[in-house]
Amino acid sequence: MKSYQIDTNGYYGEFGGAYIPEILYQTVENLRKEYLPILESQSFQTEYHALLKDYVGRPSPLYYAQRLSQKYGCRIYLKREDLNHTGAHKINNAIGQILLARRMGKTRIIAETGAGQHGVAVATVCALMNMPCRVYMGATDVQRQHMNVERMRMLGAEVFPVESGNRTLKDATNEAIRDWCCHPADTFYIIGSTVGPHPYPDLVARLQSVISREIKEQLLAHEGRDYPDCLIACVGGGSNAAGTIYHYIDDERVRIFLGEAGGHGIETAETAATIQCGSTGIIHGARTLVMQDADGQIIEPYSLSAGLDYPGIGPLHAHLARMHRATVMAVNDDEALRAAFELTRLEGIIPALESAHALGLLTKIKFRADEVVVLTVSGRGDKDLETYLAHSSRFNTPIF
Repeated sequence: MKSYQIDTNGYYGEFGGAYIPEILYQTVENLRKEYLPILESQSFQTEYHALLKDYVGRPSPLYYAQRLSQKYGCRIYLKREDLNHTGAHKINNAIGQILLARRMGKTRIIAETGAGQHGVAVATVCALMNMPCRVYMGATDVQRQHMNVERMRMLGAEVFPVESGNRTLKDATNEAIRDWCCHPADTFYIIGSTVGPHPYPDLVARLQSVISREIKEQLLAHEGRDYPDCLIACVGGGSNAAGTIYHYIDDERVRIFLGEAGGHGIETAETAATIQCGSTGIIHGARTLVMQDADGQIIEPYSLSAGLDYPGIGPLHAHLARMHRATVMAVNDDEALRAAFELTRLEGIIPALESAHALGLLTKIKFRADEVVVLTVSGRGDKDLETYLAHSSRFNTPIF
């Protein structure tokens, strides 16, 4: 049977691999050798799933959105990752990686963050496990996501504002890798998405696959079958999308739709739609699709969403797009904002701005009345409230 999953060399088709500085070779090689035996061990599984249940609050609900379904003429279920502890899917991965780090004898944690949800999740698990933590965050994102910055600091993390480049997610990742190069022996880098050198894309996807495993069980209870007709998720680096589709990647009955950040439009210079506008290159240790110029220099991405303005894409999603297994469409800022206000008013759920890019796909897909659609709400919108307030009048949606 044809599989879209990772191969034994760490590649999804032509994408993936580990393109890293020599100083990190042994560190990454050790992780590659140890991650699967540790993840598959009974002691890890027992501790991990106990924390997911009792600390995170899993399983997250699969909610039938009746009014949204009526509007779009199909049966829409929302996978409510916004109801997890810390408010997003990021905690699933952070807990798994810190348990892995502890079993590998690491004593210090670093991370990168864009919207701050991964940073909050890492700060949370570091507080839980009593480990020191430094989170790199672009200075632009520190300003527009200051609530999450204060949450990280309250949890005991050191937040390091990055002033280089566009001062967003790419630059935060660059600084985290520099730190890792300087402290490879004792430091574990908890990467927040399905990006970076192998084995990180597979590691993060496996830890987030709890999402699709629950979808299978919950759909069976709701619909009498364990698969949907369509899966929808937003994609930046790609972790919530990977978790949503993981157990369905090779199931051709299921259509996969991913919404990336169109910014002001893919025809403009202000976009983060890597699959629409990128080309094959190397970024942060992996071969994937990259927004770059003819000389291979990174083109600064733009999105109103702090979590989606990344100039690359996880190699899994690059492969799925290249092989036409997933349909990836750009959702512009205004389309995402409209979708966020729509969900708020129709279902009483304020989504994260990242998740609104998944919701923005609903107007772009033709559904049959009998189709079962699962859309992952990857996070809640508390962190984006100031952005929503700033744009509420444009959408004739006053917020009281």
